[in-house]
Amino acid sequence: MNRLGRSRVEVSALGFGAAAIGGLYTEVGEEQAREAVRAAWQRGVRYFDTAPHYGLGRSERRLGAALREHPRTAYTVSTKVGRRLEPSDAGGDDLAHGFAVPATHRRVWDFGADGVRRTLEAALERLGLDRVDVVYLHDPDDHAEQAFREGYPALERLRGEGLVGAIGAGMNQTAMLTRFVRDTDVDVVLCAGRYTLLDHRDALAGLLPAALERGVSVVVGGAFNSGLLADPRPGAPYDYASAPAEQLERALRMKDLAERHGTTLRAAALAFPAAHPAVASVLVGARSAAEVRDCAEQFASPVPAGLWRALREEGLLAEEAPVPASASEGAS
Repeated sequence: MNRLGRSRVEVSALGFGAAAIGGLYTEVGEEQAREAVRAAWQRGVRYFDTAPHYGLGRSERRLGAALREHPRTAYTVSTKVGRRLEPSDAGGDDLAHGFAVPATHRRVWDFGADGVRRTLEAALERLGLDRVDVVYLHDPDDHAEQAFREGYPALERLRGEGLVGAIGAGMNQTAMLTRFVRDTDVDVVLCAGRYTLLDHRDALAGLLPAALERGVSVVVGGAFNSGLLADPRPGAPYDYASAPAEQLERALRMKDLAERHGTTLRAAALAFPAAHPAVASVLVGARSAAEVRDCAEQFASPVPAGLWRALREEGLLAEEAPVPASASEGAS
């Protein structure tokens, strides 16, 4: 287990991202979701991340129900604030926002102090918990002023009151996360899709050095860049859309190199972000027990040092990017 910043909150090196069990892209049944969480637990995962945004609260409800059989002190849960859910009778589904669930609610952007507390209270009710360990400001890209002026101070107060153990921000960019690291007293930031084999140079240049300097932990989400690094093929998703030709070509070259070195692209994609000293946990989003087991097996598989060398020689990996120490010393 790794501690988040200067807080007392600890997370497992491999975490479970619960967006998929909220119906991301396609429907996921109740039992399938429960079995996915159960498989994660069986493989030693003790950090679980969710958000109201994921399936309009369905992810939180399912995650809370699945974890209820375990002692509360045995696991760490994070959720997010910034999108407040309000009941809606518009009907239809939520696929416009990426989730195959009925559109029973609508999202309202709200990083105000009152909105943060109300969103957290509703999340706790859906989770069936009296506390969460970590709360992130979720995607404040277009709401920076309110997030820094009201949302962050509200999280600070919640932490000071002992209602949450650690606070931070979760985003799909590095620039504003770096600002949170440098200008606030966050414990952790969740960097989604911006520290991966396909996209890591900006994080290496700014966010990660700042995090090390300030003693802030980084949780990495989207290590597969929405799926392209798990299964590179025409039409595969990259950052929630169809992969551009250039990124597909890079991913296919990486896959070929991985296989030539006796490993998989999935194993390399998970090992890479975990190797940075600022990174406390790598989240994997899985919609089934089989996907969870595969991710856990890939995460535990050593990646030959020769692959990292080959990726650098091909210009596919930044020279300054840390790689797993055991791999750099092992056989090629």
